[in-house]
Amino acid sequence: MNLKNEYIKLTPDSRLYNTPIPLIGLTGGIATGKSTVSSLFKKKGIALIDADKLVKEVYALPASIKMIKEKYPDVISDHKIQFPLLREKFFKNPNVKSSIETYIYAHLPDIFNQKLKSLGPQAFVVYDVPLLFEKNMEHLFDLTVLVYCRKETQITRLMSRDGITEDMANTILSHQMDIEEKRKKADMIIENDQELTELETEIEKTLKKLGIYQRS
Repeated sequence: MNLKNEYIKLTPDSRLYNTPIPLIGLTGGIATGKSTVSSLFKKKGIALIDADKLVKEVYALPASIKMIKEKYPDVISDHKIQFPLLREKFFKNPNVKSSIETYIYAHLPDIFNQKLKSLGPQAFVVYDVPLLFEKNMEHLFDLTVLVYCRKETQITRLMSRDGITEDMANTILSHQMDIEEKRKKADMIIENDQELTELETEIEKTLKKLGIYQRS
């Protein structure tokens, strides 16, 4: 699978983590279906790295647990980080959140490159990053792809998925970048307002446009 030359815009030294191959940033909003798209990409044999999973790997490092235990011993139990307690500290003290995020982000390049190496030789890689636009990272990718659905669809899915009220769904969305703003920033859109079969068709169209589609 090769990416069309028109979508290879950066050099390794200008990409996120100095990635030596073209880097596609995949993002979305809550309940837009990004995780489903990631799974479908991987089923089609596309090399994909999940930023959330990398963060979990950093947290699991003995050095990370030791650091958090030294600074915030009350969030450690049985040598494990109790993430509900850690999130509570984040909300109460932004300095705690900033300090730990700085530590995590400092360790992400090594974890990312280890994962990339484990994938073997690849023509390109997709990096699933939920907060790609929120963190102003778009210039570090050759191409950004947004999994999109209307805000009304997000609300309906959130209510159904999490068993919450419409007011609560709106509150959750209010703390994220608006999906329409993300749409303006993205290079390419995968529409996901319909059912799974329509999403699969959208993915096929997108991969064909990129030049990397192979019908299974």
